[in-house]
Amino acid sequence: MKRAVLDSFHIIAFTHRQLEVNQIGLLHIDGNDQKQRLQTVKSELAIDELLFLSTCNRVEFMFITQQLINDEFISQFISTLYPQMEEAKKSVFTSNNEFYSGEEAVNHLFSVASSIDSMIVGEREIITQVRNAYDLSNKHELTGDFIRLVLKHTIETAKRVYTETSIATKPVSVVSLAYHKLKLTKLPLDTRIVIVGAGMTNTNLCRFLKKYGFSNFTVFNRTVSKAEQLAKEIKGKALPLSELQQYAQGFDVLLTCTGTDHHLIGLPLYEQLLQKESTRKIVIDLAIPQDLHPDIIDKHPVNYISVDVLQKESNQNLKERSKEVQHVEEILAEAMFSFDYLVKERSVELAMREVPNQVKQIKSTAVNEVFKQEIESMDEHSKEVLEKVLGYMEKKYISGPMKLAKDILIKNT
Repeated sequence: MKRAVLDSFHIIAFTHRQLEVNQIGLLHIDGNDQKQRLQTVKSELAIDELLFLSTCNRVEFMFITQQLINDEFISQFISTLYPQMEEAKKSVFTSNNEFYSGEEAVNHLFSVASSIDSMIVGEREIITQVRNAYDLSNKHELTGDFIRLVLKHTIETAKRVYTETSIATKPVSVVSLAYHKLKLTKLPLDTRIVIVGAGMTNTNLCRFLKKYGFSNFTVFNRTVSKAEQLAKEIKGKALPLSELQQYAQGFDVLLTCTGTDHHLIGLPLYEQLLQKESTRKIVIDLAIPQDLHPDIIDKHPVNYISVDVLQKESNQNLKERSKEVQHVEEILAEAMFSFDYLVKERSVELAMREVPNQVKQIKSTAVNEVFKQEIESMDEHSKEVLEKVLGYMEKKYISGPMKLAKDILIKNT
Protein backbone atom coordinates (compact mmCIF):
# COMPACT_ATOMS: atom_id res chain seq x y z
CA MET A 1 0.00 0.00 0.00
CA LYS A 2 1.72 3.17 -1.17
CA ARG A 3 1.20 6.46 0.61
CA ALA A 4 -0.53 7.66 -2.59
CA VAL A 5 -3.37 5.20 -1.94
CA LEU A 6 -4.62 7.54 0.77
CA ASP A 7 -4.87 10.30 -1.83
CA SER A 8 -6.94 7.94 -4.00
CA PHE A 9 -9.50 7.39 -1.26
CA HIS A 10 -12.72 9.30 -1.94
CA ILE A 11 -16.20 9.63 -0.45
CA ILE A 12 -19.34 10.84 -2.20
CA ALA A 13 -21.98 11.60 0.46
CA PHE A 14 -25.68 12.38 0.06
CA THR A 15 -26.95 13.66 3.41
CA HIS A 16 -29.73 15.54 5.17
CA ARG A 17 -27.78 18.77 4.71
CA GLN A 18 -28.47 18.94 0.95
CA LEU A 19 -31.42 16.62 0.40
CA GLU A 20 -34.78 15.67 1.85
CA VAL A 21 -34.92 12.29 3.58
CA ASN A 22 -37.33 10.94 0.95
CA GLN A 23 -34.85 11.94 -1.77
CA ILE A 24 -32.03 10.12 -0.02
CA GLY A 25 -34.28 7.07 0.15
CA LEU A 26 -34.18 6.85 -3.66
CA LEU A 27 -30.48 5.95 -3.39
CA HIS A 28 -31.00 3.00 -1.06
CA ILE A 29 -30.09 -0.37 -2.58
CA ASP A 30 -31.57 -3.53 -1.12
CA GLY A 31 -29.00 -5.89 0.35
CA ASN A 32 -29.92 -8.61 -2.14
CA ASP A 33 -29.22 -6.30 -5.09
CA GLN A 34 -26.05 -4.65 -3.84
CA LYS A 35 -23.51 -7.20 -5.04
CA GLN A 36 -24.41 -7.13 -8.73
CA ARG A 37 -25.05 -3.38 -8.99
CA LEU A 38 -22.00 -2.30 -7.00
CA GLN A 39 -19.71 -4.75 -8.79
CA THR A 40 -20.93 -3.32 -12.11
CA VAL A 41 -20.09 0.26 -11.16
CA LYS A 42 -16.79 -0.87 -9.69
CA SER A 43 -15.82 -2.60 -12.93
CA GLU A 44 -17.06 0.01 -15.40
CA LEU A 45 -15.56 3.01 -13.57
CA ALA A 46 -12.18 1.42 -12.75
CA ILE A 47 -12.75 1.47 -9.00
CA ASP A 48 -10.34 -0.67 -6.99
CA GLU A 49 -12.30 -0.81 -3.72
CA LEU A 50 -15.87 0.20 -2.86
CA LEU A 51 -18.04 0.44 0.26
CA PHE A 52 -21.75 1.38 0.33
CA LEU A 53 -23.31 2.95 3.46
CA SER A 54 -27.05 3.62 3.69
CA THR A 55 -28.97 4.96 6.72
CA CYS A 56 -32.28 6.79 7.12
CA ASN A 57 -30.68 10.19 6.47
CA ARG A 58 -27.51 9.51 4.47
CA VAL A 59 -26.13 7.41 1.63
CA GLU A 60 -22.37 7.36 1.16
CA PHE A 61 -19.98 5.70 -1.28
CA MET A 62 -16.37 5.19 -0.17
CA PHE A 63 -13.96 4.07 -2.85
CA ILE A 64 -10.39 3.86 -4.14
CA THR A 65 -9.71 4.92 -7.72
CA GLN A 66 -7.04 6.62 -9.80
CA GLN A 67 -9.73 8.33 -11.88
CA LEU A 68 -10.26 12.10 -11.81
CA ILE A 69 -13.32 12.83 -9.66
CA ASN A 70 -15.50 15.63 -11.03
CA ASP A 71 -19.17 16.25 -11.84
CA GLU A 72 -18.87 14.09 -14.94
CA PHE A 73 -17.52 11.15 -12.93
CA ILE A 74 -20.24 11.54 -10.28
CA SER A 75 -22.92 11.74 -12.98
CA GLN A 76 -21.56 8.59 -14.62
CA PHE A 77 -21.37 6.90 -11.21
CA ILE A 78 -25.04 7.62 -10.51
CA SER A 79 -26.15 6.65 -14.03
CA THR A 80 -24.31 3.33 -13.86
CA LEU A 81 -25.58 2.46 -10.39
CA TYR A 82 -29.16 3.70 -10.93
CA PRO A 83 -29.87 3.10 -14.65
CA GLN A 84 -33.65 3.35 -14.20
CA MET A 85 -33.52 6.74 -12.47
CA GLU A 86 -35.02 9.74 -14.29
CA GLU A 87 -32.50 12.21 -15.70
CA ALA A 88 -33.93 15.09 -13.64
CA LYS A 89 -33.38 13.17 -10.42
CA LYS A 90 -29.87 12.15 -11.46
CA SER A 91 -29.11 15.82 -12.02
CA VAL A 92 -30.30 16.65 -8.48
CA PHE A 93 -27.92 14.11 -6.97
CA THR A 94 -25.02 15.20 -9.17
CA SER A 95 -25.48 18.77 -7.96
CA ASN A 96 -26.27 18.06 -4.30
CA ASN A 97 -23.59 15.97 -2.68
CA GLU A 98 -20.57 16.25 -0.45
CA PHE A 99 -17.22 15.11 -1.79
CA TYR A 100 -14.11 14.26 0.24
CA SER A 101 -10.66 12.98 -0.71
CA GLY A 102 -7.57 11.72 1.11
CA GLU A 103 -7.20 12.68 4.76
CA GLU A 104 -10.36 14.80 4.54
CA ALA A 105 -12.30 11.66 3.54
CA VAL A 106 -10.85 9.65 6.43
CA ASN A 107 -11.66 12.42 8.90
CA HIS A 108 -15.21 12.60 7.52
CA LEU A 109 -15.61 8.86 8.06
CA PHE A 110 -14.36 9.25 11.64
CA SER A 111 -16.91 12.04 12.20
CA VAL A 112 -19.75 9.96 10.77
CA ALA A 113 -19.00 6.88 12.90
CA SER A 114 -18.54 9.08 15.99
CA SER A 115 -21.96 10.69 15.32
CA ILE A 116 -20.85 14.34 15.30
CA ASP A 117 -21.77 14.47 11.61
CA SER A 118 -25.18 12.92 12.24
CA MET A 119 -28.56 14.64 12.07
CA ILE A 120 -28.79 13.84 15.79
CA VAL A 121 -25.41 14.26 17.48
CA GLY A 122 -24.57 11.33 19.75
CA GLU A 123 -26.82 8.69 18.18
CA ARG A 124 -24.45 5.75 18.51
CA GLU A 125 -26.48 3.46 16.25
CA ILE A 126 -24.35 4.80 13.40
CA ILE A 127 -21.30 2.81 14.53
CA THR A 128 -23.24 -0.42 14.04
CA GLN A 129 -24.50 0.77 10.66
CA VAL A 130 -20.95 1.55 9.52
CA ARG A 131 -19.68 -1.83 10.70
CA ASN A 132 -22.55 -3.69 9.01
CA ALA A 133 -22.00 -1.74 5.78
CA TYR A 134 -18.37 -2.85 5.73
CA ASP A 135 -19.24 -6.47 6.51
CA LEU A 136 -21.71 -6.61 3.63
CA SER A 137 -19.42 -4.86 1.12
CA ASN A 138 -16.57 -7.12 2.18
CA LYS A 139 -18.80 -10.18 1.79
CA HIS A 140 -19.57 -9.03 -1.76
CA GLU A 141 -15.80 -8.77 -2.43
CA LEU A 142 -16.01 -5.04 -3.09
CA THR A 143 -13.47 -3.88 -0.52
CA GLY A 144 -9.71 -4.36 -0.23
CA ASP A 145 -6.77 -3.77 2.04
CA PHE A 146 -7.12 0.01 2.41
CA ILE A 147 -10.83 0.09 3.24
CA ARG A 148 -10.27 -2.80 5.66
CA LEU A 149 -7.58 -0.76 7.40
CA VAL A 150 -9.54 2.51 7.49
CA LEU A 151 -12.75 0.84 8.71
CA LYS A 152 -10.92 -1.02 11.47
CA HIS A 153 -9.38 2.24 12.68
CA THR A 154 -12.71 4.03 12.31
CA ILE A 155 -14.55 1.55 14.54
CA GLU A 156 -11.77 1.70 17.14
CA THR A 157 -11.91 5.50 17.10
CA ALA A 158 -15.70 5.61 17.45
CA LYS A 159 -15.60 3.18 20.37
CA ARG A 160 -13.07 5.44 22.06
CA VAL A 161 -15.33 8.46 21.49
CA TYR A 162 -18.33 6.75 23.08
CA THR A 163 -16.21 5.48 25.98
CA GLU A 164 -14.22 8.63 26.79
CA THR A 165 -16.86 11.31 26.16
CA SER A 166 -20.47 11.93 27.13
CA ILE A 167 -21.57 12.50 23.54
CA ALA A 168 -24.16 9.70 23.70
CA THR A 169 -25.16 9.65 27.36
CA LYS A 170 -28.46 11.52 27.09
CA PRO A 171 -31.08 10.55 24.50
CA VAL A 172 -32.15 13.29 22.12
CA SER A 173 -34.54 11.66 19.68
CA VAL A 174 -38.20 12.02 20.59
CA VAL A 175 -38.70 8.27 20.12
CA SER A 176 -35.83 7.40 22.49
CA LEU A 177 -37.06 9.86 25.11
CA ALA A 178 -40.62 8.54 24.88
CA TYR A 179 -39.41 4.99 25.36
CA HIS A 180 -37.22 5.95 28.34
CA LYS A 181 -40.16 7.69 30.03
CA LEU A 182 -42.39 4.68 29.43
CA LYS A 183 -39.67 2.37 30.74
CA LEU A 184 -39.59 4.30 34.03
CA THR A 185 -43.22 3.29 34.69
CA LYS A 186 -42.12 -0.37 34.97
CA LEU A 187 -45.17 -1.70 33.17
CA PRO A 188 -45.69 -5.48 32.87
CA LEU A 189 -44.76 -6.91 29.48
CA ASP A 190 -48.36 -7.93 28.75
CA THR A 191 -49.54 -4.31 29.01
CA ARG A 192 -52.30 -3.55 26.51
CA ILE A 193 -50.85 -1.08 24.01
CA VAL A 194 -53.15 0.56 21.48
CA ILE A 195 -51.34 2.26 18.61
CA VAL A 196 -53.02 4.90 16.46
CA GLY A 197 -51.01 5.62 13.32
CA ALA A 198 -48.46 3.39 11.58
CA GLY A 199 -45.97 6.00 10.39
CA MET A 200 -42.23 5.99 10.97
CA THR A 201 -42.37 7.59 14.43
CA ASN A 202 -44.79 5.03 15.86
CA THR A 203 -43.00 2.23 14.01
CA ASN A 204 -39.65 3.12 15.58
CA LEU A 205 -41.14 3.36 19.07
CA CYS A 206 -42.94 0.05 18.63
CA ARG A 207 -39.67 -1.57 17.61
CA PHE A 208 -38.20 -0.45 20.93
CA LEU A 209 -41.19 -1.90 22.79
CA LYS A 210 -41.07 -5.19 20.90
CA LYS A 211 -37.31 -5.46 21.40
CA TYR A 212 -37.69 -5.17 25.17
CA GLY A 213 -40.40 -7.78 25.47
CA PHE A 214 -43.79 -6.05 25.16
CA SER A 215 -46.20 -8.25 23.28
CA ASN A 216 -49.81 -7.01 23.42
CA PHE A 217 -50.25 -4.59 20.49
CA THR A 218 -53.27 -3.40 18.51
CA VAL A 219 -52.55 -1.12 15.54
CA PHE A 220 -55.08 1.26 13.97
CA ASN A 221 -54.32 3.12 10.77
CA ARG A 222 -56.25 4.79 7.98
CA THR A 223 -54.38 2.71 5.38
CA VAL A 224 -54.94 -0.85 6.56
CA SER A 225 -51.97 -2.29 4.66
CA LYS A 226 -49.59 -0.10 6.69
CA ALA A 227 -51.29 -1.18 9.91
CA GLU A 228 -50.86 -4.80 8.85
CA GLN A 229 -47.19 -4.22 8.01
CA LEU A 230 -46.44 -2.79 11.46
CA ALA A 231 -48.60 -5.37 13.22
CA LYS A 232 -46.75 -8.19 11.46
CA GLU A 233 -43.39 -6.78 12.58
CA ILE A 234 -44.42 -6.47 16.25
CA LYS A 235 -46.70 -9.53 16.22
CA GLY A 236 -49.82 -7.51 16.98
CA LYS A 237 -53.31 -7.06 15.55
CA ALA A 238 -54.15 -4.63 12.74
CA LEU A 239 -57.45 -2.76 12.35
CA PRO A 240 -58.67 0.12 10.19
CA LEU A 241 -58.85 3.51 11.88
CA SER A 242 -62.59 3.64 11.19
CA GLU A 243 -63.08 0.84 13.75
CA LEU A 244 -61.38 2.73 16.60
CA GLN A 245 -64.75 3.95 17.92
CA GLN A 246 -65.98 0.36 18.24
CA TYR A 247 -62.86 -0.96 19.98
CA ALA A 248 -63.94 -2.58 23.26
CA GLN A 249 -60.80 -4.32 24.58
CA GLY A 250 -59.59 -1.42 26.72
CA PHE A 251 -55.99 -0.22 26.96
CA ASP A 252 -53.19 0.58 29.38
CA VAL A 253 -51.01 2.60 26.99
CA LEU A 254 -52.30 4.70 24.11
CA LEU A 255 -49.62 5.57 21.57
CA THR A 256 -50.74 8.02 18.92
CA CYS A 257 -49.06 9.85 16.06
CA THR A 258 -51.08 10.72 12.96
CA GLY A 259 -50.92 13.44 10.35
CA THR A 260 -54.38 14.89 10.96
CA ASP A 261 -54.72 18.66 11.40
CA HIS A 262 -57.13 18.41 14.37
CA HIS A 263 -57.54 16.53 17.67
CA LEU A 264 -58.24 13.03 16.41
CA ILE A 265 -59.12 11.64 19.84
CA GLY A 266 -61.77 13.74 21.56
CA LEU A 267 -63.37 13.17 24.96
CA PRO A 268 -66.23 10.89 23.76
CA LEU A 269 -63.87 8.63 21.80
CA TYR A 270 -61.42 8.45 24.69
CA GLU A 271 -64.18 7.47 27.12
CA GLN A 272 -65.34 4.79 24.68
CA LEU A 273 -61.80 3.39 24.57
CA LEU A 274 -61.66 3.38 28.39
CA GLN A 275 -64.52 0.88 28.60
CA LYS A 276 -65.42 2.36 32.03
CA GLU A 277 -62.00 1.57 33.47
CA SER A 278 -60.92 4.16 36.05
CA THR A 279 -57.21 3.36 36.44
CA ARG A 280 -54.63 5.93 35.35
CA LYS A 281 -53.69 5.47 31.73
CA ILE A 282 -50.51 6.37 29.88
CA VAL A 283 -50.90 8.39 26.70
CA ILE A 284 -47.93 9.08 24.45
CA ASP A 285 -48.96 11.73 21.91
CA LEU A 286 -46.20 12.31 19.34
CA ALA A 287 -48.37 14.07 16.78
CA ILE A 288 -48.04 17.69 15.64
CA PRO A 289 -50.65 19.08 16.15
CA GLN A 290 -51.44 16.78 19.05
CA ASP A 291 -53.99 14.01 18.53
CA LEU A 292 -55.36 14.14 22.10
CA HIS A 293 -57.92 16.80 23.04
CA PRO A 294 -56.94 18.79 26.17
CA ASP A 295 -60.31 18.07 27.85
CA ILE A 296 -59.23 14.44 28.31
CA ILE A 297 -56.34 15.44 30.56
CA ASP A 298 -58.62 17.67 32.65
CA LYS A 299 -61.28 15.05 33.22
CA HIS A 300 -59.41 11.76 33.47
CA PRO A 301 -56.32 10.47 35.33
CA VAL A 302 -53.69 10.43 32.59
CA ASN A 303 -49.93 10.12 32.58
CA TYR A 304 -49.55 12.34 29.52
CA ILE A 305 -46.33 12.29 27.51
CA SER A 306 -46.55 14.93 24.78
CA VAL A 307 -44.22 15.73 21.91
CA ASP A 308 -43.80 19.30 23.24
CA VAL A 309 -42.38 18.10 26.55
CA LEU A 310 -40.16 15.56 24.83
CA GLN A 311 -38.85 18.14 22.36
CA LYS A 312 -37.86 20.53 25.17
CA GLU A 313 -35.95 17.73 26.89
CA SER A 314 -34.40 16.75 23.56
CA ASN A 315 -33.15 20.29 22.96
CA GLN A 316 -31.59 20.45 26.42
CA ASN A 317 -29.89 17.08 25.99
CA LEU A 318 -28.64 18.15 22.58
CA LYS A 319 -27.00 21.20 24.16
CA GLU A 320 -25.29 18.92 26.68
CA ARG A 321 -24.07 16.66 23.91
CA SER A 322 -22.79 19.60 21.87
CA LYS A 323 -20.46 20.54 24.72
CA GLU A 324 -18.65 17.26 24.09
CA VAL A 325 -18.00 17.91 20.40
CA GLN A 326 -14.67 19.66 21.05
CA HIS A 327 -13.46 16.67 23.08
CA VAL A 328 -14.55 14.35 20.27
CA GLU A 329 -12.69 16.43 17.69
CA GLU A 330 -9.50 16.16 19.75
CA ILE A 331 -9.85 12.36 19.72
CA LEU A 332 -10.43 12.39 15.97
CA ALA A 333 -7.32 14.49 15.42
CA GLU A 334 -5.25 11.94 17.37
CA ALA A 335 -6.88 9.14 15.38
CA MET A 336 -5.99 10.85 12.10
CA PHE A 337 -2.35 11.16 13.17
CA SER A 338 -2.14 7.50 14.18
CA PHE A 339 -3.92 6.41 10.99
CA ASP A 340 -1.36 8.25 8.87
CA TYR A 341 1.34 6.21 10.64
CA LEU A 342 -0.63 2.99 10.08
CA VAL A 343 -0.84 3.68 6.35
CA LYS A 344 2.91 4.21 6.13
CA GLU A 345 3.61 1.10 8.19
CA ARG A 346 1.26 -0.98 6.07
CA SER A 347 2.89 0.28 2.87
CA VAL A 348 6.24 -1.02 4.15
CA GLU A 349 4.73 -4.39 5.08
CA LEU A 350 3.29 -4.80 1.60
CA ALA A 351 6.52 -3.67 -0.07
CA MET A 352 8.59 -6.08 2.04
CA ARG A 353 6.32 -9.10 1.96
CA GLU A 354 8.52 -10.85 -0.65
CA VAL A 355 11.63 -10.61 1.56
CA PRO A 356 10.91 -13.80 3.58
CA ASN A 357 10.42 -15.83 0.38
CA GLN A 358 13.62 -14.44 -1.11
CA VAL A 359 15.63 -15.30 2.02
CA LYS A 360 14.19 -18.81 2.05
CA GLN A 361 15.09 -19.19 -1.64
CA ILE A 362 18.68 -18.06 -0.99
CA LYS A 363 18.97 -20.57 1.84
CA SER A 364 17.55 -23.38 -0.33
CA THR A 365 19.95 -22.58 -3.19
CA ALA A 366 22.94 -22.52 -0.83
CA VAL A 367 22.06 -25.83 0.81
CA ASN A 368 20.83 -27.76 -2.21
CA GLU A 369 23.10 -26.38 -4.94
CA VAL A 370 26.06 -24.15 -4.05
CA PHE A 371 27.30 -26.05 -0.99
CA LYS A 372 25.52 -29.34 -1.60
CA GLN A 373 28.65 -31.53 -1.77
CA GLU A 374 30.30 -29.94 1.26
CA ILE A 375 27.16 -30.41 3.37
CA GLU A 376 26.77 -34.03 2.26
CA SER A 377 30.30 -34.77 3.52
CA MET A 378 29.46 -33.45 7.01
CA ASP A 379 28.49 -35.75 9.89
CA GLU A 380 24.93 -35.64 11.25
CA HIS A 381 25.83 -33.50 14.27
CA SER A 382 27.52 -30.90 12.06
CA LYS A 383 24.54 -30.86 9.71
CA GLU A 384 22.23 -30.31 12.68
CA VAL A 385 24.34 -27.40 13.95
CA LEU A 386 24.48 -25.90 10.45
CA GLU A 387 20.69 -26.13 10.12
CA LYS A 388 20.27 -24.30 13.43
CA VAL A 389 22.69 -21.58 12.37
CA LEU A 390 20.98 -21.11 9.03
CA GLY A 391 17.52 -21.07 10.66
CA TYR A 392 18.68 -18.45 13.16
CA MET A 393 20.19 -16.28 10.44
CA GLU A 394 17.12 -16.69 8.26
CA LYS A 395 14.89 -15.44 11.07
CA LYS A 396 17.17 -12.48 11.80
CA TYR A 397 17.59 -11.57 8.16
CA ILE A 398 13.81 -11.35 7.88
CA SER A 399 12.94 -9.47 11.07
CA GLY A 400 15.93 -7.15 11.11
CA PRO A 401 15.62 -5.64 7.61
CA MET A 402 11.84 -5.44 8.01
CA LYS A 403 12.16 -3.32 11.13
CA LEU A 404 14.96 -1.23 9.62
CA ALA A 405 12.97 -0.65 6.45
CA LYS A 406 9.93 0.46 8.43
CA ASP A 407 11.99 2.92 10.42
CA ILE A 408 13.68 4.39 7.33
CA LEU A 409 10.62 4.56 5.09
CA ILE A 410 8.30 5.95 7.77
CA LYS A 411 10.80 8.71 8.56
CA ASN A 412 11.12 9.64 4.89
CA THR A 413 7.47 9.53 3.82
